[in-house]
Amino acid sequence: MAASENSVDLGFLNDCDSRLLESHYFPSKVGGKPAWLSLNPIPSSESLACSKCGGPMVFLLQVYSPRDKDDAFHRTLFLFVCRNGTCCTTNESQNFRVYRSQLPRMNKFFSPDPPPDDPSKVTDRLSASKYQTLCTVCGCAGPKVCGRCRRVNYCSKEHQTMHWKKGHKKACTTDGTNPTPGADPEEACGVLFPEFELEIDAENFSPEKPEKEEKDPMAEYREYLTTAEASTESLGTEFSKDELEEMATQETDDDRQFRKFKKRISHAPDQVIRHSRHQEPLWVSHVHKASAEDIPNCTCGAPREFEFQVMPQLLNHLQVDSTTEASLDWGTVCVYTCRDSCSIGNKYSPEFVWKQDFPASATE
Repeated sequence: MAASENSVDLGFLNDCDSRLLESHYFPSKVGGKPAWLSLNPIPSSESLACSKCGGPMVFLLQVYSPRDKDDAFHRTLFLFVCRNGTCCTTNESQNFRVYRSQLPRMNKFFSPDPPPDDPSKVTDRLSASKYQTLCTVCGCAGPKVCGRCRRVNYCSKEHQTMHWKKGHKKACTTDGTNPTPGADPEEACGVLFPEFELEIDAENFSPEKPEKEEKDPMAEYREYLTTAEASTESLGTEFSKDELEEMATQETDDDRQFRKFKKRISHAPDQVIRHSRHQEPLWVSHVHKASAEDIPNCTCGAPREFEFQVMPQLLNHLQVDSTTEASLDWGTVCVYTCRDSCSIGNKYSPEFVWKQDFPASATE
């Protein structure tokens, strides 16, 4: 996905052959385990620890977004989140982390030629596991090893304990035999989000030719008050004069911003990603918008710019428990990246995340 200047690309969830979501297909995807771009080194387990609870973050999504730059012929952004609901605080993003990875076309991991359309014809299914041990539960770096069987690795004590309780205790052996098939499913741990392809399409919306706006009762009322007939005639809407007066005093900047947000996404309500470099995010609230002063420069010194945002519709597909007070939630999650996409070699460079939640009036 690479939105051109002043354009917006939308991401939609799509079911597909899971083999097409492996690293050598350079996918954009949600959930499952990360399809690492640079296969070595990958982010350490310490770099993916939640800054609030210290627990391991898990993979949320990745966006393939190459640049017209030799060392960014392949470029992917990886977004991680802590699943601990108590770490999800209003208008704070400490429970998120994003990394940028990029490679030239000629690199030590992948062929310069595109992979075959038929995944069954792939002869070398490259994975980061070829270069280092990975956590069997989440697919991130796994420096820890099961002390009994010495065959299973983990990113953290939390995932090791969880895996042990969910089946590895029965499957673990010390005699070198293989565990009973199906007795050691990491899926039972419930850590990973459901896996989908991110199917990308250009937004069918032109700011120069906006869709017909719904009548704003506030604007109608203000216009009506300027007429000579205001004291004798009815406004001719479904709202009475008293109702409009009450609404005029109650509508806030947040209400207007949220109405604008809903109007813009109404033509494609299933969108879960908006990718739009050189533009502003589509905010859900008037407050807690990121300003230039809020966005730190890249470690190279170049400013960061908005690249993509995660929409709230994605939460409907993640199988998170929204019935409890402490739950993973957001209005929108915005990712800002180095304007120059600076050279980072095979390493993963941290970028910046800004989370904005819905105004209280939108959830009442």
